[in-house]
Amino acid sequence: MTLTRRLWLLGALVPALAMVVALGSAARLFRYDLERSLDRALLAQAAVESASLFDGPERKAHLHMTVSPLLEQVRPFAPHGYLHGPDGALVARYPPGLQVEESESRRVPGAPGAPPQLVTRVGPDGVRWREVQVDVRSPQGAPYALRLSASLGQVDGSVGTYHRLALFLAVSLGLALLVVQTWQARKLARRLAAMTRHLRRLREGDFSHAPVEDPARDEIGQLRAVLAEATERLRGAREAQERLIAGAAHELRTPLTLMRTSMDLALRRERSREELRVGLEEARREVDRLAVLAGNLLDLAVAGRGAWDRKQGDLSRLVAQAVEGARAEAERRGLLIRAELSAPAQALFDAGSLRQAVDNVLSNAMKFSPEGSEIQVRLVREAERYQVRVSDAGPGIPLAEHQSVFEPFHRLAGTVHTPGSGLGLSIVREVAEQHGGRAYVAPEPRRFGAEVVIELPRDSAEGLGRAR
Repeated sequence: MTLTRRLWLLGALVPALAMVVALGSAARLFRYDLERSLDRALLAQAAVESASLFDGPERKAHLHMTVSPLLEQVRPFAPHGYLHGPDGALVARYPPGLQVEESESRRVPGAPGAPPQLVTRVGPDGVRWREVQVDVRSPQGAPYALRLSASLGQVDGSVGTYHRLALFLAVSLGLALLVVQTWQARKLARRLAAMTRHLRRLREGDFSHAPVEDPARDEIGQLRAVLAEATERLRGAREAQERLIAGAAHELRTPLTLMRTSMDLALRRERSREELRVGLEEARREVDRLAVLAGNLLDLAVAGRGAWDRKQGDLSRLVAQAVEGARAEAERRGLLIRAELSAPAQALFDAGSLRQAVDNVLSNAMKFSPEGSEIQVRLVREAERYQVRVSDAGPGIPLAEHQSVFEPFHRLAGTVHTPGSGLGLSIVREVAEQHGGRAYVAPEPRRFGAEVVIELPRDSAEGLGRAR
């Protein structure tokens, strides 16, 4: 079922039918209430008439309605009155000259003290009448029967008018709902069709366009915003993937070219054992370089997937182990590592990947620190987060490159020939983000060196939620 038909059904037809049912039920209650009001009016009139039937001259039975000064004014809606004597014969009527059916011309009074009788009858012309009969006693003890009969035509007319108005309102409401729902359905269909076309472009690999603008703030507008964000992330991931592939191809080409050159030189003419050994050693160094690059690419892929075993642990202890593991290399380079670690810092993390990230930051700091300088490692708490801050006294990182240093294969000016694959900080960023945190270069101005920060959530629930 299409969206338009569904809105027609649920937004127009069903409400209109529900309104018809409700108005029909209300009409039945309306009729019931009018008829009960008529019954009360007849009983009240009968009570007045029965109490004054014999207050005339010589105690003769009579109906007061026949001598009322408002006789002409009330004639159109006043009830008809009949008074039957002890033998059942009709002794008085209202209005005067009223034609009475033969079957109704006699009515034998009932037993003394009988309750009033309310009945509905249909006249020869098809009009319904509501009738009450009250049995009374004359001062001499003779039984009389008082009947008052009121037409239900006015009630039927009022209910009929109600039905016509109700039907008109129901049809009008149904048509109005149909128009509104048709307009709404077409509007929603256009919005959903725009997102459908965008999703088809995404399926075909086209991330270059954002979804059509949608100013509405409803659920579909929120869905469009999420879709736009997902598209932007996919475009960024595609661009990052392309940069990674291009960078990897470039990094792989250099050692492979050197290896091929060494082999070509060795094969061009006869070489001595020593020359062949040198060529093989050069090829071996390039193979080692390729192995390191391949390992780093694999680490980056694993970091992007984030398929780790996160457990509650002491972050301070992990950082201390990383510092101890780096001391031997630092001493070989003539560097000093000073650690300032806080008390046990409980957090949810994957020990293997996070240790690799801290090792990468330390390795990066040692690579660019001058001999005899100091590297500081601090674990601090900021609000609900932990920060692993590693600072060095190297050449520093220009402010314009604080973000780009975390891109794969990015190298700062003047560091092109520095050993390394250019993937270390990229792995650090991926690990931090998969833990629900981030990695960045501290923006505070420094006279020398740079400070790289790994920030992780302190709340394990927050970290797990963002990582997923």
